[in-house]
Amino acid sequence: MAHPKSTNSNYRFIQIFSHQPLQLGRFLARFVALVINTFQLSKLSKIIQLNLQIAFPERSRQEINQLKKQAIKDELTSYFEYIRIWGASNEKNIQRIQKIHGEHYFHEALAEKKGVVLIMPHLGTWEAMNAWLSKHTQMTILYKPVKNPDADRFVRDARSRNQANLVPTDESGVRQIFKALKQGGTTVILPDHTPDHGGDMVNYFGLPLASSSLSAKLIQKTKARTLLLYAIRNDQGGFDMYIEPITPQIYQGSAEDGTLLIHQTLENLIQRYPMHYHWSYKRFSAHPSLNQIYDIDADEALAKVAEVRRQAQQQENI
Repeated sequence: MAHPKSTNSNYRFIQIFSHQPLQLGRFLARFVALVINTFQLSKLSKIIQLNLQIAFPERSRQEINQLKKQAIKDELTSYFEYIRIWGASNEKNIQRIQKIHGEHYFHEALAEKKGVVLIMPHLGTWEAMNAWLSKHTQMTILYKPVKNPDADRFVRDARSRNQANLVPTDESGVRQIFKALKQGGTTVILPDHTPDHGGDMVNYFGLPLASSSLSAKLIQKTKARTLLLYAIRNDQGGFDMYIEPITPQIYQGSAEDGTLLIHQTLENLIQRYPMHYHWSYKRFSAHPSLNQIYDIDADEALAKVAEVRRQAQQQENI
């Protein structure tokens, strides 16, 4: 997979910055979040607030504002943590995983030798888990090059330490993942994004949104074991890792049924940890009537959302 050239000086700066203590990154993130939350300087704040209002229409304005402040701080902290995680050795990153909930599910899945699909939502600091995973299994992962060549080189170096097989985000990459799963390998998929083309319209927070069916198709065709993984920072300078099984119903029905089940699982997880989800992604625009909601007045956007939600509920009742 070709990637752009990087400049040595910029790359060295990223490396030096990545070697600073994790706690320093968390402190800097809290400071930046304080500035954003105090002065409302960033479009990030408006996107996150709108997403929270869409996802939790029953919550008061005060509750939304408080959750927005927490979400901004958490997401910025994750970004600062990624840099330090990518710059650290596997041994250091494994040490940062201080507690693992449900570890036996992972080892049981590997022991079946049917392949493992790990579902990782954009929640918490998912990059913290890669070193631990690479200690136990060979991973084949879809990878879209970072636009900045220095950042791309930096991330690739981190992936190489994890011995991950990076494949392109096209049909050839999907075929390689399929082959790896049939051979008992592992893949990691972050399914809560809008596909570039097509996708199934599935219910997500009460809205029919275009959603990638790749995870469901891989799971159903290969019969690979499927687990939900996420990592949340703790107060001891590290992370707690969670491994949870996904219901066997994922193997039944159509790919659209499987995609809906995955998104229901994600929604339930987000309802449990709303402050740890990365709300800056413009996910709710993945409907023909909502494709401009992040570019218009918030009240107008919420009115459009309410109408789409009402129509969806009417359709379900038919």
